[in-house]
Amino acid sequence: MSYKVFRFWNAHKADVVFKGKAYRVGVQGTQGSYIESFWDGKTVRNVVPIPDHRTAASLAAEQIVKSGIPVDAVGHRFVHGGEYFKQSALLDAAGLRKIRKCLPLAPLHNPISYDVIQEAMRVFPQVPHYVVIDSAIHSKMPRTAYTYPLPKKLTDRYKFRRFGFHGISYSYICHRMPGLLGIPSRKLNMIVCHLGTGGASVMVVKNGISVDTSMGFSPNSGLIMSTRSGDIDPAVILHLVRHEGLAPARVETMLNNASGLRGISGFSSDITDIIARMHDGPSRKRAQLAFAMYIQRLKEYIGSYVMTLQGKIDALVFTDDIGVGNPLIRERACASLSWAGICIDQQKNLTAPKDRAAFLQSSASRVKIVSLPTEEELMICLEGGRILGGIK
Repeated sequence: MSYKVFRFWNAHKADVVFKGKAYRVGVQGTQGSYIESFWDGKTVRNVVPIPDHRTAASLAAEQIVKSGIPVDAVGHRFVHGGEYFKQSALLDAAGLRKIRKCLPLAPLHNPISYDVIQEAMRVFPQVPHYVVIDSAIHSKMPRTAYTYPLPKKLTDRYKFRRFGFHGISYSYICHRMPGLLGIPSRKLNMIVCHLGTGGASVMVVKNGISVDTSMGFSPNSGLIMSTRSGDIDPAVILHLVRHEGLAPARVETMLNNASGLRGISGFSSDITDIIARMHDGPSRKRAQLAFAMYIQRLKEYIGSYVMTLQGKIDALVFTDDIGVGNPLIRERACASLSWAGICIDQQKNLTAPKDRAAFLQSSASRVKIVSLPTEEELMICLEGGRILGGIK
């Protein structure tokens, strides 16, 4: 869990004055959990038990208070806003009621975020709190993209639709790319791959607006992820429930926590571990299969989104930990895409920095290929300035 305190200047600028991260939250293993904070040239590291994210939030808030840095507002990331949130919102009494209604929609994320919100409100009770919603950026998708082919009475009653996620990260990419490319947002067409160590998704942007994305009603659909299955035939789930007698809660846990790369490889949910074992050892065949499936699913989405844009693409962007940090993933994802004008330069790709934007396309490429670290905390801060009319 990461956290930052910004000095807000205006709608486009804010400077980090305090930052930190809690590591190995809720993890039991040979290494202990710890929390690190950085401010004013100081580094504080505390090796302490961190059994859950509420504890992590408490430790982070405690260190911020000790630093003496004033806090005027607190912004929170919230993954799944459902039909209740199509934009960022203040967490007043009505906002908190809506947040609680959203908790079942993303069982891996929303309850944790709510715990963090509660703890932050306990420590900072006199300042405004607000949420920035990951699903909000996709709220303008066309009906053909977000509607599920189910009976209308069911979609109307239960609000089934494709929501999409990673919106704060995507908002940052949409914030930065017009300046990097010299193309106005309203004319920008791009495919963005948010590839994280946990979740991963792809978004297609047409004329500056999200028109499709790989995740759906939940963050479990789309790409193969570390422990999430991504797209799967629903008949598999029905078979497990009907013929194997598995309870729905157990199937949900399996799809979210034991599938994806972990399920295929049998030994790790970390793509870097899988790459390391592809060439030797008893696990190499399963590692090769997991890697090949990860790349194939990613390429399928990129290819389909090329068709969504009818080949009129300004940029293919890779972001988040894996997208920025793993050149092999980028290389394989771009392989055989020359038909779409996507040609990567091997040397630029291998030597791309991880801390700033880098252009990776070859001279033969019609499409810009960009590695761009995301800045979700900055977007949460800037959004807070908009909601609160400028944080004093």
